[in-house]
Amino acid sequence: MINSTSSSDRVLRPEAPVLHAKSPAPAGPGADRFSPEHTAALKGALAQQPAVRPEVVARGRELAADPSYPSPEILRKVGEAILRSPDLSEQAD
Repeated sequence: MINSTSSSDRVLRPEAPVLHAKSPAPAGPGADRFSPEHTAALKGALAQQPAVRPEVVARGRELAADPSYPSPEILRKVGEAILRSPDLSEQAD
C-alpha cells in the first residue's frame, strides 16, 4: 500500500500475522525452497485475516478523492522504475 504524504492520519494494521520459522531462512540467490511447514503457517495466517478490511477500503477512497495524491500516471511511472531497478539482494558480495 502506498501511503499519501499529504495526510498524517494513517490507517495502521492493528495486528500483523506472526510466523515462526523452525530454522533460519537460507540466504543468497536460489535460496527459496518449498517448505510444507511454512506453507501451513502462511495459510493459517491468511485464514485469520478478513477478506475485506473496511478501514482499508475507506482509506483507499479517501486517497482516491485527495487531489494531492499522485496521479495514476505518476504511480505507473514509479512502478515501472521499481521494476527496472536491480534487486540488490541478488547481488554477490
